[in-house]
Amino acid sequence: MRSFDFLVSEAVDADVSGWGWGWLEGRAHEERPPWGFAKQLSARLRRVDSALDIDTGGGEVISRAPSLPSTMVVTEGWWPNAQHAQHLLAPRGVHVLHNLLGEPLPLADRVFELVTSRHPVAPDWHEIYRVLQPGGSYFAQHVGPASAFELIEHFLGPLPAQRQARDARAEISAARSAGLQLTQVQTASCRMEFYDVGAVVWILRRCVWWVPDFTVDRYAAELAELDAGMREGRPFIAYSRRHLLDLIRPVSEQVQQR
Repeated sequence: MRSFDFLVSEAVDADVSGWGWGWLEGRAHEERPPWGFAKQLSARLRRVDSALDIDTGGGEVISRAPSLPSTMVVTEGWWPNAQHAQHLLAPRGVHVLHNLLGEPLPLADRVFELVTSRHPVAPDWHEIYRVLQPGGSYFAQHVGPASAFELIEHFLGPLPAQRQARDARAEISAARSAGLQLTQVQTASCRMEFYDVGAVVWILRRCVWWVPDFTVDRYAAELAELDAGMREGRPFIAYSRRHLLDLIRPVSEQVQQR
C-alpha cells in the first residue's frame, strides 16, 4: 500500500464534482439495496409523459435511463452539481433547474405524472403533492437513519440524537399529512468497506454533511488510526441505510392546506 501522505494528498487533489463514484473503484465497496432502484426508475420513466427528479445531483441516475418522457425536469441545489447535470442532461432535452434547499419548486401545480428522487436532502412533501397530478406517484430511494454513522462517529463521537433522523416511519407520516398515500415501503442495510485512507478522505470531501468541519489537518489522528488498521488488512466497515418509498396523490381528494 502506498504511503499515508501519498494516499491523503491524492484524495485531496481528486475531483469530487458531479455525483459519480468511479474514483472509489477498488478502494471502497458498498452493497446495493436489493430492489434495483435505477432499473425500476427507468421502467417508470418509460411509462409517463412528464416527470420531475428532485435533488438530481449531477444528473447521473437520470442519464442512465434509456428513455425519458417528453417533459423531463430535474432540480439540484448545489450549483456545481447543477452545472454538471446541465452538461449531461440538456442534450437529451431535460430542463435543469437550480433550486436551493427550502425554496418552493419553481413549477406549476399538478404538472407531473411522476416525481422521483435518489437520496433527497429534505423532501418537501407539500411541494411534491402540489406538483403531482392526481393519480401521479412519488417514487424514491431515501437515505435511512444513522447511515454510515460508524464512519461519521469515528470522527465526531457518539451522535444519539442525529441517529433518529431520516426515519422511514416519520417520513411516511409527514407524506400522509401532505395528502399522499403509501403504496410501498422497503428498507435495507448495506455493508460499506473502505480499503485505504484515501477513500475515506475522498468520501468526506464529497459528502460534506457527514463531517461538516472535516479537514485532513483537523482529523489527522483519526485518519492515522484508520490507516493503521487498513495496513493490517482490516477494512473499515460501515453500513448505509436505505428505504424505498412509493406514494401516490389520490385521484379523489380534498384540497390540502399547509
